[in-house]
Amino acid sequence: MIGGRLRRSLAGKLLAAQLLVVLAGAATLAIVALAIAPGLFRAHVRDALGTVSDTVSGHLDQAFGDAVLIALAIAVVAAVVAAIAVSWFLSLRIVAPVRALAAAAQRVAQGAYGARVPTRGSDELAVLGAAFNEMAASLESAARRRRELVADVAHELRTPGATLEGYVVGLADGVVPADEEAWSVLRAETRRLGRLVEDLSKVSRAEERQLDLRMAPTEPAALVEAAVQAAAPGYAAKGVTLETRVAPRLGKVAVDPDRIGEVLANLLDNALRHTPAGGRVELAASRHGGSVELAVADTGEGIAPEHLERVFERFYRVDSARSRASGGSGIGLAITRAIVEAHGGRIRAESNGPGRGARFTFALPATTSHQSLPDRRSIGEADGSSRSGARRPRA
Repeated sequence: MIGGRLRRSLAGKLLAAQLLVVLAGAATLAIVALAIAPGLFRAHVRDALGTVSDTVSGHLDQAFGDAVLIALAIAVVAAVVAAIAVSWFLSLRIVAPVRALAAAAQRVAQGAYGARVPTRGSDELAVLGAAFNEMAASLESAARRRRELVADVAHELRTPGATLEGYVVGLADGVVPADEEAWSVLRAETRRLGRLVEDLSKVSRAEERQLDLRMAPTEPAALVEAAVQAAAPGYAAKGVTLETRVAPRLGKVAVDPDRIGEVLANLLDNALRHTPAGGRVELAASRHGGSVELAVADTGEGIAPEHLERVFERFYRVDSARSRASGGSGIGLAITRAIVEAHGGRIRAESNGPGRGARFTFALPATTSHQSLPDRRSIGEADGSSRSGARRPRA
C-alpha cells in the first residue's frame, strides 16, 4: 500500500525519474568504459613495459576490469544516494507546496473559503499560491456578501410584506375599508418593494465590480451642475438651501459621468432627508494633489462618532424609524461607496456629532488638463431662480 501511494505521489515520481537517470547514466558509462578502456589500457601497458606475456596481460586486464566495475558500482551507489537526497529536497520545495495547495483547494471546494496557503519567494509556485489566496479571498468575500444580502433582504422585506398582508387580509375580511388611504398605503409599500429590489440589484453589481463603467475625461463643474439641477426641485420644495463651491483650475477627472452623477444624487438626497427646513447643504469641488475631491456637507442632524464607520453598510440606519419614514431604502450610501471604489476612489463620512451636520467626501483621479471654473454658485443660479426662492417651499 505504501509503495502504491509512493508510486502515485509526485515525490515518488520525482525519485523514480532521478533513479532512472542514474541507472541510464551508469549503464552508458559501463558500456562505453568496457568497450574503449581495455584497448587504451593495453596500449599504455605496451608503451610502458613493452611486450609482456599472455599471463601477465591477462592479470592486468582482469585487474583493470575489476577496478572499473568496482568504481562504477561505488559511483552508482553514490549517485542513487544523491538522487534520493535531491528528490527529498525537491519534495520539500515543490511537492510540499503542491500538497498544501491541493489540500486548501479541497477545503475551498467543500465551502471553507477561509483556507489559505503559505507563500514564500517569487517563483512560479509562490505566484500560484498568491493567485490561489486571492481567489479564495474573493470567494470568501462573495460568500459573506451573499449571506449578508440574504439576511438583509429577509429583514427588509419583513416590514412591507407584513403591511401588505395585513391590508390585503383586512380588505378581504371587510375590516379595512377600501378607501383612498388604504390604496395609498398599498401603493407606497409596493413602490418600496420595487425600489428595494432595484437598489439591491444595483449594489450587488457594484460590489462585485460588474458595473459597466464608460470612462471619459469630465469637468468636475459639469458633474456638480448636473447634480444640482436634478436635486433643485426637492430642495426648493423642502426649503433647504443648496449651494455649490467649485475651485478654479481643477482639470478633468476620468469617470463615468452617469455613475458619478448617481453618487452625487445619493449624497444630496441623503443630505436633504437629514436636513430640516431652513438648513443648508453645500456641494463643493476642490483639488488635492493628483485628485479632485467632491464633498456634500449639510447642517442637519449629524452623526455620532460610533456610527461614522458603518453608515456605508447596507441597511444600516443611524435612526431606523426616521430613515424608514423618509422613504430611504437603506442602501443608497452602500451603492455610493461601491461606485466610488469601482472608480478606484475612497469615500469617507465626517461629523462633529448629533445636531452639528455631516460631510461626505470622495476623491477622483484628476487628468493633466486644466481649465478655469466658476468659484461659487447656488441652486438659484444653477436653475435660473433666485437663492431666496430655494429657501422657501414651493406653493
